[in-house]
Amino acid sequence: MSEVNTGGHERAKKGKPKKIETRVDFTPMVDMNMLLITFFMFCTSLLKPQTMQIVMPTNDKDIADQDKNKVKSSKAITVILGSDNKIYYYLGKPNVEDPSTLKIANYGGADNKNSLRSLLLSRNKIGIQQVRKLKQMKYKKQITQQVYETGLTEILNAKDGQAVIIKPSDESTYMNLVDALDEMTICSIGTYTINSMEAGDKHLLTEREKTEPKANPQK
Repeated sequence: MSEVNTGGHERAKKGKPKKIETRVDFTPMVDMNMLLITFFMFCTSLLKPQTMQIVMPTNDKDIADQDKNKVKSSKAITVILGSDNKIYYYLGKPNVEDPSTLKIANYGGADNKNSLRSLLLSRNKIGIQQVRKLKQMKYKKQITQQVYETGLTEILNAKDGQAVIIKPSDESTYMNLVDALDEMTICSIGTYTINSMEAGDKHLLTEREKTEPKANPQK
């Protein structure tokens, strides 16, 4: 690993210490590093890809209209993703002739009263309480993992639960959609779909944007 060079067989002068040169050979360290890298490659589990379940609207024409409208209007929230990271929403069925029907929100946290999260938390209190109670039972090992997953599925898929319809506009970004889907998970929303904007939604959004104050241009 190392060598000590004493400077040959020359005699050191009287009263002066002998010079000793040390050279460390790092060649074995390279082999050790390769062994460690190989060890970690075989022993470390790779990160599994995470998938998100998205409920898409069906195109089946055989489904009756009454089956398509099973969600109660009082439990439905339509979220429209607008331009400049803006969020608009309306509850139940909107009045297309009244732009004030379309409310504005933002991507803030629960402490922000105008955020989408604050709205969903207030509308889904019962479901959130049930999920929280189920998680506590799992944490205390009162139920098994299988019972927890079954109970969680039943809570999220409850017929009287909160339903959200997400409609991205042409001006919205992919990140806006990802953020909206994250809010569904955070707020324990089990029933949500991604749908395209209809003519009434576009008209309502256009009229609503006209009523908003325009930002002053920067000098």
